[in-house]
Order: sequence, then structure tokens, then C-alpha cells
Amino acid sequence: MSGAGHLYVHLPFCAHRCGYCDFVTAVGRPADHAPYVDALLAELALERDALAPELETIFLGGGTPTFTAPAELERLLAALPEALEVTVEANPETVTPELGALLRANRVTRISLGAQSFQPALLDMLERVAQPDDVRRAVYLLRDAGFDNISLDLIYGIPGQTPAALERDLAEALALAPEHLSAYELEAKPGTRFTHAHGDELVRQAESMESYFEQVVETLTGAGFRWYETANFCRGADRDPAGRDLRSRHNLGYWLGHDYLGLGVGAVSTIENRRWRNAPSLAGYVKALAAGERPRREYEELPVATREFERVMLGLRLDEPLSVGDGVGVLDPAGVARAERLGLAVRDGAELALTERGRFLGDAVTAELLA
Repeated sequence: MSGAGHLYVHLPFCAHRCGYCDFVTAVGRPADHAPYVDALLAELALERDALAPELETIFLGGGTPTFTAPAELERLLAALPEALEVTVEANPETVTPELGALLRANRVTRISLGAQSFQPALLDMLERVAQPDDVRRAVYLLRDAGFDNISLDLIYGIPGQTPAALERDLAEALALAPEHLSAYELEAKPGTRFTHAHGDELVRQAESMESYFEQVVETLTGAGFRWYETANFCRGADRDPAGRDLRSRHNLGYWLGHDYLGLGVGAVSTIENRRWRNAPSLAGYVKALAAGERPRREYEELPVATREFERVMLGLRLDEPLSVGDGVGVLDPAGVARAERLGLAVRDGAELALTERGRFLGDAVTAELLA
């Protein structure tokens, strides 16, 4: 086994749990930050053989990684392996000159900043702490710290949002000249307090998602961004002073079906023919690793056919043709022929891609193509 080239590290701590969030998070808990980092490093030691000798990417997600106590965040970053791309998620209100300097000094190359919206009323609806000026200030501070690869996250389909409000959000984001933008439709999972409070409006917004999606793609591609994945856009290499490929290399690893190791409470790993998920109990995670044991996990065996099915399903979200070989067992020949006839997909030998029209229809087209 050559080992996984991608490492995900989950930092669950947040100042506040947003109503629509269903990630594994823990509010506050400052006394737990140091023991949790101890546990992460213990898990890394136990699983080190699952990683490749040289990593392509590391991604610190959450939660709010930058809410973690600075000394513990620095200790964690300093102990992680080298990687070509190291991304840290950050909430705007946590960004300070000191944080920027800490991240730069510890080999972080990319920041993913959760803006979500630039409209105060919509931020209040999402229960976000940061206001529009906090987002702008965070970008300026990160630039001052030397970061030249910043991604902004936006959400659309928020209760109370209109096409005009979405257009303002896109304009505000573009004005900050990020290298990368992610624009996600709001997914309020069943059982969250957000769905209880705004269920009727969420149903109405769902009817507008397709037009919002088209608006996002038209605006960002019109501004010179490459629509390289369903919800992700990056500045084109021709518009980057260094001619860089500014796609998220970590997320590309997921979409292309590469192996990855996940560390932390609730984290998922996929290595060769097996997937496992750490249990979501923070106390159980820390206790097990303090005793030198692996945390409680759920395991799933992944036959080759399943891995190939997932690789094609995710890879068709990208803007480049995907190698599908002969497609036997994965693709439905009749579905492929029908999609080609309708101008939704193009197959050229061993490669398959969705057309622009097919990409707008997205998962519905992919479902037709897969056996």
C-alpha cells in the first residue's frame, strides 16, 4: 500500500452552534482543547502507516479550527507532516494579526473563510457571529500576513434571500478578489432547529434553487472564474500572476476517489477497500486515545465496484472529462446514450463528461448515467 496522500483533521470547537449545522461540534470547552490536540496527535501516531511518505494535502476543518486555543492550534500544526497544500478553515471574527502570523509561521498555504453572506439580516438568520465588515477585515488581515490563496464560502437559498440579495453577495465577494469561491445551497438537515423554525420558507426557497444556481454560475464565470466543480470556482490560471492552478487540491482528492485519512471526533477515512468513521463522542474519543487505543469506529467494507461507482459519481461533478474505462458495471449504456442524445453528456472512448447543460442538472443526470 502506497498510503493516502490526503489528511483531514477535525477541530470541533465553536463559539456558537448555528441552527442549520449538523457537523460534530462542541461549543466553547476551553479546558478540552489541549487534551483534544493530544488525542489528535496520538491518533496520527497510530495511523501514520496509512499515510503516504509525502502528503499532497492537509485540511483542518470543523467546527471552527481557528477558535481552538492558539497555543494548541500551533502545537498541532507544528506536529503535522509536510504537505504541498495546507488549508485551514476560519470564521472571520476569529482572524487577528496574531492568528495570521501563527498560520503563516506553521506552513499553512491556504485559508477557507466562512463568509456565507454580506447581508446583515441573512447573517442573523443563519445565526452567524461575523458581520460583513468582519469578513472584509479578515481578508485584509490575511493578505497582510502574506496569504495569496484565500477561498470564500457563500450560501444561497437562505430564508428571506432574493435574487437581488444574492447578486449583492456575489459582488461583495468578488470585490475582495479571492482566489477561490465556494457557493453552496443551504442544506438544513431534518431535525435541526433551523428546519423547525423556518420549514415553510425553506420549502419556498427550494423552488428557487435552480435559478439561484444559474445566477451564481453566470456571475462568477462572467467575472473570469473557472467553474471547475458543481459548487466551486477558482480564478483562472491566466488571471493569476503566478499562473497557478487554484482549485482546491484537497477536495479534488475526494472527487477523484483518492484515499484519505481523517483524524478527530466524527472524522471519516477511506483507505483502499475500507471506510471508517470515528464515533461522534468527544469524551469517548479523548479517553480512548489517552489510553493508547483507537477511538470507537464504524467500519464499512468497500468492494472495488463500490469505489469505482463513487469515483464516477463524484468525478462527474468536475469540468474535465473523467476516465471511466469500459464502464462495465458502473455505467448504464442506455442511460449514457440517452444523455448524449439529449446533449447532457459526451463520451469519447474511455472518457465521459457532462456538458454545460448537463452540469446544471447535475445529480439528476449522473443518476441516469450510473447503473
